[in-house]
Amino acid sequence: MERLLDNGLISPSRKRRFASMLYESMLLFGVLFIAGYFFDTLTQSRHALYLREARQWWFFAVLGLYFVWFWRHGGQTLAMKTWHIRLVKENGEHVGLAQAILRYVLCWFFNLTGIAFVYSFFDKNGQFPQDRLAKTLLVSTKPRERGIEEVMRHD
Repeated sequence: MERLLDNGLISPSRKRRFASMLYESMLLFGVLFIAGYFFDTLTQSRHALYLREARQWWFFAVLGLYFVWFWRHGGQTLAMKTWHIRLVKENGEHVGLAQAILRYVLCWFFNLTGIAFVYSFFDKNGQFPQDRLAKTLLVSTKPRERGIEEVMRHD
């Protein structure tokens, strides 16, 4: 269910957020495949367990660059554009670098443990805990249809 936030923006439904996350995971498969290819080429690795910890840190950095770049430049990753979701500050402005990095790091803990989804049921605006802590909001960019009440008011 979409909700009207205090600042006049609309919060996207959990269903749209979840669909965006699933779509994002498919897109990230390609990003990580290419990043893994570069890592293996640069390190001459021929086995997945070779330099395993370095590979994990490399993937963490690549994913961080992906998310922070898109959140800083328009507030939307490719999947978020498709599902009409944007990340903004609480006042509706573009997200800062420190906020984007903080949100990325917090997402690892809250999303992987499932706390984020459960927390959103108890939050008054349906936001995730990483958004509360980073002082950001996920908002809908989907054009709203005018209801009959709104049409009658303007006529």
